[in-house]
Amino acid sequence: MLWSEASGMTEIRFVQKESRMPIKSRIRTVPHYPKHGVMFRDITTLFKDPVGFRVTINELVNRYTGVKIDRIAGIEARGFIVGSALAFQLGVGFIPIRKKGKLPAETVGHDYELEYGTDRIEMHVDAISQGDQVLLVDDLIATGGTAVAACDLIESMGGKIVECCFVIDLPDLRGRARLEKLGHKVFSLCEFKGD
Repeated sequence: MLWSEASGMTEIRFVQKESRMPIKSRIRTVPHYPKHGVMFRDITTLFKDPVGFRVTINELVNRYTGVKIDRIAGIEARGFIVGSALAFQLGVGFIPIRKKGKLPAETVGHDYELEYGTDRIEMHVDAISQGDQVLLVDDLIATGGTAVAACDLIESMGGKIVECCFVIDLPDLRGRARLEKLGHKVFSLCEFKGD
């Protein structure tokens, strides 16, 4: 990062030589969280790193520049961070997909199965127009349950899924394969196999 004085104003410029730095190395692993045996991939360390976060968003901007996208839908909560930054850079609208009861206006929802019960995600009824090209974004794909539900919800509103985009893929949990089996294209910036 360089500091410079221009026209009496302080300006921050980021040097782009780090553009190929490994994003994966900026993600912390927390053993045994939230329960014993789980290796939690904590993306907040990537978000707090200004170079790492910028490189992450720039990598996604490079991938999706020139792709027909009308809206980016981000899954609560960390999908909001990646998705809204990407939407801003691409000049498209952002749609929050939230847990039940978190949106203020009229919503449409989709129930989906968890290991021990069900959950529900929702979006506003006016979030998507028929035929909108929607990029689904979240920080991480594990089993794929929430992502599949989000795709189903978007498609039920007449949206078309351009791709499902994640910063992290946990391929051992088969979420990517689950989405691909349903015909969705999937992209991730890095993956954590094993452990």
